[in-house]
Amino acid sequence: MSARKFCVGGNWKMNGDQKSIAEISKTLSGAALDPNTEVVIGCPAIYLMYARNLLPCTVGVAGQNAYKVAKGAFTGEISPAMLKDIGADWVILGHSERRAIFNESDELIAEKAEHALAEGLKVIACIGETLDEREAGKTNEVVARQMCAYAKKVRDWTNVVVAYEPVWAIGTGKTATPEQAQEVHAFLRQWLTDNISKEVSAALRIQYGGSVTAANAKDLAKKPDIDGFLVGGASLKPEFVDIINARQ
Repeated sequence: MSARKFCVGGNWKMNGDQKSIAEISKTLSGAALDPNTEVVIGCPAIYLMYARNLLPCTVGVAGQNAYKVAKGAFTGEISPAMLKDIGADWVILGHSERRAIFNESDELIAEKAEHALAEGLKVIACIGETLDEREAGKTNEVVARQMCAYAKKVRDWTNVVVAYEPVWAIGTGKTATPEQAQEVHAFLRQWLTDNISKEVSAALRIQYGGSVTAANAKDLAKKPDIDGFLVGGASLKPEFVDIINARQ
């Protein structure tokens, strides 16, 4: 296995309340989590402080979104500075739901990533193709376009984790096979070598996201270019522990 530290993110999306978050936190606090795996929880903004106080201190917390400037007249937005102030150390940016439902462009997402990194947050930078794009044979073209946008704004990749999420596999119960996932991850690794550097390609962690469950995590985790997961629905359930421990 590579020297890249396995990294598992749980993206709660717009789910959870104080009761359920307390339960999930209790489950994670009582579990034997693989010490060789970095764990990050993407929590709804309104519960970030609450979750930070309840989750094990070894688990990072992430905003699910943030704007591209530190403060100002942007009703409804939150900034990386605010996330840092309340104890979050990560932010998830460019999730397919932000792209598809809220019409966020590649350029805006890259600007957000640039600002979040400058403010000292770590970034889970999401990419991935839709079913139409995959069926048209455009997967590599789409993820390369999305990576290009990030690459125009990101100079230092140390605090970036890329999450490859085939949109057709998110919340649909369809998972890319370990082979399909590895194929795209290997393409991304080569893209990094060709367009950024060999060093970044070797060091940057690439997560797989898209209906990851305890049942398929172990097989996915065996692939050489899969360095972790970004987990949706299953991160709200006790089986999240098994996904965190997929490499054990």
